[in-house]
Amino acid sequence: MSKLLEVKDLHLKIEDAEILKGMEFSLEKGEVFALIGPNGCGKSTLAYTLMGINNYHPQKGEMIYKGEKINELAINERAKKGITLAWQEPARYQGVTVREFLSLGLKSQREEVTEEKLKEALNKVAINPAQYLNRFVDKSLSGGERKRIELASLILMHPELIILDEPDSGVDIVALNNIAEMINYFKDSGSGILLITHSEEMLEYADRAALVCEGEIIRQGNPADISEYFKSFCFPCAKEEDCETEVAS
Repeated sequence: MSKLLEVKDLHLKIEDAEILKGMEFSLEKGEVFALIGPNGCGKSTLAYTLMGINNYHPQKGEMIYKGEKINELAINERAKKGITLAWQEPARYQGVTVREFLSLGLKSQREEVTEEKLKEALNKVAINPAQYLNRFVDKSLSGGERKRIELASLILMHPELIILDEPDSGVDIVALNNIAEMINYFKDSGSGILLITHSEEMLEYADRAALVCEGEIIRQGNPADISEYFKSFCFPCAKEEDCETEVAS
């Protein structure tokens, strides 16, 4: 496997708060690398920084994607290169149908929009096309439904680097099982997946894992070992003293 993403000594300060404090890791093609840690310790901030969201520009360090430093690239330029972020809380699009939303994924790849492609993507995420294609991507859909529709969009976009921010947050067991299946699908397709979570159960789907505490990676290794350390030491620690508040929570 070859390096898809390298993060080197990444520091980010917003106003007077230092959020990322020397974050450093790498991700291979076809690999699931999980970042786990308590809420508010910099995980989502890292996701926004990697994606190039406004105001999330590191003051120090490097983000290297496929051998190219991307620190100065705008969010749309990163997206064109195959980087995508699946949000913890998928956006609602008033007046936009599922059909129109999914079509954007195909158009972004300059692919022809066909009914067959849209239906195939929805079927892969256990969404009935006949019932959902003409529905609006708004508050009438549950969080789990919107997450699965977002995953269907990713299928059509063929991203090389997928950042999954808390994919298990606010979903039922059906949606969770489907998310697990899609993680394996993207991995088998050769995509690199950065899996961000505060749930040790999600580490079952990772090849490697790292523990984040107050903006730093304090331990990396086998997911089972990281999970055990997280349960044994992070929970007691969090009960005594909360991590610093994360700006991008």
